[in-house]
Amino acid sequence: MKNYLRKFYYGDIPDDKVGGNNNETSKNPPLGGRGADWPLWEVFIRSKQGLDHKHVGSLHAADAQMAIENARDVYTRRMEGVSIWVVESKYIHASNPEQAGEFFEPAVDKIYRHPTFYDLPDEVNQM
Repeated sequence: MKNYLRKFYYGDIPDDKVGGNNNETSKNPPLGGRGADWPLWEVFIRSKQGLDHKHVGSLHAADAQMAIENARDVYTRRMEGVSIWVVESKYIHASNPEQAGEFFEPAVDKIYRHPTFYDLPDEVNQM
């Protein structure tokens, strides 16, 4: 029985019976595996009217380039974006909402950080 290799392209999610290396001990999941085997990426889009990137959703992709291309196809179908950021979910770390009081408490005594102490010129309208 011959083992034929098949080349996969971005967006291809073939069944497990065709090509690819399904060895679970391999370091990176094969491109021939299912999309659920691919890492989860968080997608941030900067709109034409905005100055900041906003989280718009998540998707599975084999690598960063594929994540950017899939994010473009899924989240910017109406030409509303000018920039896309993708971040692999495992690299995002967050504070615990249950500890918000003690975590943010040190900022209360730093009143000099509040913008009420500064006069901004009229030309600065995005702060």
